[in-house]
Amino acid sequence: MNRMDGNQDRNEQRLQSAASFKAFMLKNSTESNLNLYDYLTRLLIKVMDERPKNVVDLFEDMSHDMKRGLFEDYQSTLRDLPQTTAAELLADQQCLLFSWLEGAEQEEELVETPFPNLNEIGFCLEQAGVGLGREEMQRVFLSLKQLADSQALLRCRLWGKILGTESSYIIAEAEYQEGEEEEEQSTENAAEEEEREARTQENVVDPLPQLTNSPPPVVPKEAIGTGSNKFVYYVSNAPGLPWVKLPSVSPAQITVARKICKFFTGRLDTPVVSYPPFPGNETNYLRAQIARISSGTQVSPQGYFQVGEEEGDEEEEAPRNSYEINPDYEGIPVAEMAESLSTWVHHVQHILQQGRCTWVNLAVKPEEESHEGEEAEDREEEPDEPEPEVGPPLLAPLSQDAEMFNTPPWSSKVSSTLTSQHAIAVLRSNLWPGAYAYACGKKFDNIYVGWGLKYAGEGYSPPVPSLPQKEYPSGPEITEAMDPSLEEEQALKEAFEEQQAAQEEMGDSDEEEEDD
Repeated sequence: MNRMDGNQDRNEQRLQSAASFKAFMLKNSTESNLNLYDYLTRLLIKVMDERPKNVVDLFEDMSHDMKRGLFEDYQSTLRDLPQTTAAELLADQQCLLFSWLEGAEQEEELVETPFPNLNEIGFCLEQAGVGLGREEMQRVFLSLKQLADSQALLRCRLWGKILGTESSYIIAEAEYQEGEEEEEQSTENAAEEEEREARTQENVVDPLPQLTNSPPPVVPKEAIGTGSNKFVYYVSNAPGLPWVKLPSVSPAQITVARKICKFFTGRLDTPVVSYPPFPGNETNYLRAQIARISSGTQVSPQGYFQVGEEEGDEEEEAPRNSYEINPDYEGIPVAEMAESLSTWVHHVQHILQQGRCTWVNLAVKPEEESHEGEEAEDREEEPDEPEPEVGPPLLAPLSQDAEMFNTPPWSSKVSSTLTSQHAIAVLRSNLWPGAYAYACGKKFDNIYVGWGLKYAGEGYSPPVPSLPQKEYPSGPEITEAMDPSLEEEQALKEAFEEQQAAQEEMGDSDEEEEDD
């Protein structure tokens, strides 16, 4: 009986192990969605049908052929097309810069080009140790040519490149044309009319209480073609991409831009989140920084420009804001320009604290407001006129520039001391890192390649924490004593009573002696 029970148990175990192994063979693969049981069944059926010789040697090849046949319907000989990258798209757009019609060069030889020779400028900038590189400079040169042809610009030059966190800005500087001033004024007037209509509608629906304290007057924007709006600027993220014209800058934007420090993203429609709040988006912030950089770093050799004579200026003390090329300029030696800052001058007007290049008196009211004020019975006394703000004159030498954070505003050098006869004078701004100028003979140029931020001094380093205070000095006066026992208290009490008794006896004896 025991042997029969043992054989029965073994058979049951074998059946269970066979069932579990069959379940394992029926498990589908995650890659091919096949199971070993069906695969072996098909392979054995194939062996039974074909009955090849030396089946042991051909078994692996038959398995490989059968597996290839199973996946033949699902495989394809065609490859997936790779996705076009951003670099390839940019290359396709830059290919258009190198293609133009035949005969265009012959026509251009007869007409004066509106932009300088960037190849020569790039070579000089390479000697100065700055620039965009020959390949990118050539692309920028062709892109400026495309801009000048499409916009019919009279003069166009490469202002520089401002770096951003996502992409950069290539900036071109051009002169205003006669039709652009009317277009910008019309757009500004339309925006002002929309604001007025919105205010009137709000007042009709729900009139708000009038404030007794009037807000400070708004500093008016400088006229187009003068001051900080003397030139128009176009920006592009890369050569070959479309150029975008920047709007004119307002004094409020320049004033707030002086108080904030923000990196550029490379997208013009990005809002500028800062405190104090900036009146505009990154387009306006970029235009304000361009005006500030141009005002502080656009320099030229002394004598290259001369102050122009404006018609209708009767007052001799009126500041001059225009200049013209001096035809009698003969050039300054390179060694002298590298040693002395007095040989360099600013040919862009200084921006005052008011946010304008020319000061305007805000205390003077317009004619309409003055008539309304006269009709009012309670008229306040007019305040004293403020003192006009005066900045450095045009074509002021760089030696008059003030230091900031114990740092000289400029650094000058010669491009090469080995071949000084072919070297150029290089000037670098320390207050606007990235601004460079070079001069050689009768040629000079300015360029800016940087983050568009002004030098703000060394980084803040927190003070070293003071030394930790010492522990309170321990001594018998402050050390906590152990509580005495009952026997010690009684002994102390008896000693204290004996001491008092002895003192009383001594006092009685002293009184008796005094009586005697």
